[in-house]
Amino acid sequence: MDSDVLSVTQIDSYHAQTIERKWQRHWEETKAFKTETADTSKAKYYALSMFPYPSGRLHMGHVRNYTITDVIARFKRMNGFNVLHPMGWDSFGLPAENAAIKSGVPPAKWTFENIDHMRAQLKSLGLSYDWDREIFTCREDYYRWTQWLFLLLYKSNLAYKKEAPVNWCESCATVLANEQVIEGKCWRCDSVVIRKNLSQWFLKITDYAERLLEGIDTLEGWPEKVKLMQKNWIGKSSGTILTFPVSRQALKIDVYTTRPDTIYGATYMVLAPEHPLVEKLITSENQARVEAYQLQARTQSEIERTSTEREKTGVPLGFDVINPFTEEKIPLWIADYVLAEYGTGAVMAVPCHDERDNAFAKKYNLPFHPVIDDSGMLIDSGEFSGLPYEEAKAKITAAAESKGFGKSQLQYRLRDWLISRQRYWGAPIPIVYCNSCGTVPVPDSELPVKLPEDVDFSVQGKSPVATSKTFVHTTCPTCQGPATRETDTMDTFICSSWYFLRFIDPHNTTAPFEKAAVQHWMPVDQYVGGVEHAILHLLYSRFITHVLYDHGWTGVTEPFKNLLTQGMVLKDGAKMSKSKGNTVDPDEVFKVYGADTARFFILSDSPPQNDFDWKDAGVEGCYKFLKRVWRLVVDNRASINLALQPPICKNSVYQQAHQTLHGVTQDIGQEFQFNTVISKIRELVNALSKTEPEANDPTFSHAVHILLVLLAPIAPHMTEELWQKLEGQGSIHEQPWPKADLDALVSNTVEIVFQVNGKVRGRAQTERRLNKSQLEQLALQNEQVQKFMDGKPATKVIVVPDKLVNIVIA
Repeated sequence: MDSDVLSVTQIDSYHAQTIERKWQRHWEETKAFKTETADTSKAKYYALSMFPYPSGRLHMGHVRNYTITDVIARFKRMNGFNVLHPMGWDSFGLPAENAAIKSGVPPAKWTFENIDHMRAQLKSLGLSYDWDREIFTCREDYYRWTQWLFLLLYKSNLAYKKEAPVNWCESCATVLANEQVIEGKCWRCDSVVIRKNLSQWFLKITDYAERLLEGIDTLEGWPEKVKLMQKNWIGKSSGTILTFPVSRQALKIDVYTTRPDTIYGATYMVLAPEHPLVEKLITSENQARVEAYQLQARTQSEIERTSTEREKTGVPLGFDVINPFTEEKIPLWIADYVLAEYGTGAVMAVPCHDERDNAFAKKYNLPFHPVIDDSGMLIDSGEFSGLPYEEAKAKITAAAESKGFGKSQLQYRLRDWLISRQRYWGAPIPIVYCNSCGTVPVPDSELPVKLPEDVDFSVQGKSPVATSKTFVHTTCPTCQGPATRETDTMDTFICSSWYFLRFIDPHNTTAPFEKAAVQHWMPVDQYVGGVEHAILHLLYSRFITHVLYDHGWTGVTEPFKNLLTQGMVLKDGAKMSKSKGNTVDPDEVFKVYGADTARFFILSDSPPQNDFDWKDAGVEGCYKFLKRVWRLVVDNRASINLALQPPICKNSVYQQAHQTLHGVTQDIGQEFQFNTVISKIRELVNALSKTEPEANDPTFSHAVHILLVLLAPIAPHMTEELWQKLEGQGSIHEQPWPKADLDALVSNTVEIVFQVNGKVRGRAQTERRLNKSQLEQLALQNEQVQKFMDGKPATKVIVVPDKLVNIVIA
């Protein structure tokens, strides 16, 4: 027998897997969730989950993320919005290449096999995607436009190449952006990261630092913690550039400081080991020590070098610089706690007023000179002595400017975005190098620059692309002479920095997207994903959207109107991981309990922003609850007629249904508090289970209608099946979301407190708005009141309508 066909004896039982396969096929065949882009009669709503890397299998973090967004999309669709809810694949990256190195499977084959498996898993979860919009960042029809975007940046002087110290992962044999180094280790393979000089491509995200910073304050729908993380990463500071002449040399060194008020306390200067002047400022007796120290510094990651817990080390250069205010000589050192990329790569060290400088000075017996007292006033600071330190900052800066050795300056912690990767499985950078013409961009008409297939994945220290005999050598687009191609590929965060725009117009072959379509659909109304992307992906996406806005490609500068960062899924209190043996396979959950149970449970325990602790007993409990809903509807079919008009009699069942409707609508529509949504639905089911409905009962039918509509976004398969069994019109997912009867939110009954001489002696449930005489009689007839009156007459009766009756006796 076909596993999807039920016998007569089974037909009223809840067989989740059979029901789910049935409706998944139906939705796919009918393209039930296809977005009608031409429909302008409805307000638009763009719901988006951060698209996944095709690692091969879904994990419970995926299930939570995608279920949250799916419930929002279904809710908005039932509330009359034209919803765009797409899915695709962030499909370039190291894991596919590592698989090719390890097993010889081409990255494309590995990637698309994984996509096929994960797509089937997503469909088995019942997600309401418009699959016609599916995109793959590793496919030529997508990365052609990623290359177009690079060229737009290049032509706008926002992309450039330079030699610079970079984070290098020996294991992955590639460069990492600062954001991809976590506690000194590679974010992908957890290997120690070292510093290495390479010629690399960068994007000038720093040109947009102020705009990105100002834009954060407009993101009212973002979590405050994410906005704070971005503000801290951009790191705007107001400070002063001071210029120190080098003694006995015609050289000067600029220092950036946020504390110019401490200039009189500077007792030495420190350069980064990579500072370009170091080579000119080494005495012969110190040369060997300096060069050895520079080599050592290159093996340290940026995180390690700047750690406050690490012992400070350094080497003297043998030269002095002159403090421009005191005209005193102070020694010049190099130390790895100073970084070439931050500020000017030079620090004026003030041991009395800086923790790092203090530790360094103590270790190397360097001078201490206090210049600020405990009250914040300057001391021993020449003409500025006696000033509060904040006032002194401005006056010292102004004095430096007037004397020609300083100026005020805004500074940002944000560095330019390093996008070069010495790997194969990424979008090729569309640049060629010609001996005659220099660096030449590939014309748009020649895009895409395709990844070659004749590569050697065993190569180390350079991109496997460089081993291709068909790729490297080419013709210069300008002079038609011999040229070579750039062999680095782009950071995969380039691919994900604009994918939300391609979803709007995914099949466009003449442009990355149609401007009018983007104008209509952007910004994304609700974006859902992990907080781990607060810096990398979200900041880069904002930057690219600003650039595209400047070039007239979008009508918005901020891509994501609202952001929900869901918590992790834990098991036994710890993050799920294979090494801990605490993972849960979604396929097994679907197989045993069904997708609706998985969806219901993953939303039931805590608010989406909090971590969620997976408990097997909780899954079982949710499965039993859905079976209970099934039986409630199926066993009472004779009482349910969805075609009946809403009842005139607004009894307790009616009131419970509308109170639930009102609460659920608020919890989904305003706060996305799905755990309280489920709690309210449970209360409604409890109330309906205690009801004994009549045949064709209009009140019960009305309440069941509300129940199924409220449950539909969470358990879409079961509710669709029950809707069909009850002969509902069309799909339940096309039903309008009902409006709560506000009059029903106020109960017709009220609890009255009975007091004797001011002490509570009894209570009773009564109808609202009884008059004083009626309430007095109820109180005097109450057994507990009569007991405490003990036959004594009432000397006074105080009645507060709908609240209390106080009987006063002698």
